[in-house]
Amino acid sequence: MVSGTFDISDYRLVGGRTSRAPASDCLRHRIDVFAGSTADVVQSAGGWLYDRAMAGWEIAVLLPHGCDGRPLRILGARIADHESGLEADFMEGAPPQSLAVSADAFAADPYLQDEVRKALDDRWTEVALWGDGWPLGVNRGMTRVQHTLSAAARVFKGHALAAAGIRCDSIDPTETLLTREP
Repeated sequence: MVSGTFDISDYRLVGGRTSRAPASDCLRHRIDVFAGSTADVVQSAGGWLYDRAMAGWEIAVLLPHGCDGRPLRILGARIADHESGLEADFMEGAPPQSLAVSADAFAADPYLQDEVRKALDDRWTEVALWGDGWPLGVNRGMTRVQHTLSAAARVFKGHALAAAGIRCDSIDPTETLLTREP
């Protein structure tokens, strides 16, 4: 007897029954990234994001209006800005498994400040922060971690920096983030 095959990622458990999941739902891990500028995220976390993207993570970056998203697309991220209409999609749906936030973006947005604090209280969400000037209540309990970039991450980060108009003769082999893993 021959049985049919199906892709497990097409189904989900709803109310004790299995139902077909929308095509947009998948089993990939997701990182939501909030940054003050393209240059900020590429310089501070570009290699880490590239390595995550190549490991199968979905990277979604929310930038202020007018920022060039091309350098981040080089790193494997999809881009949204506050004016594109994608912000609603960005914040709706299942929560991300990881939240990455720059100090500049955090300082500029009270709503984001609340979201970061909620994520820090949620033991299932990995939180990664970069930049200076974090309020004591936010960075308390965080650990400074050095991510060692893969060789490919260093190359692609170099291309992303060039696309952002940032001259860089060499790429550091590590990036430092404040993290609290779930």
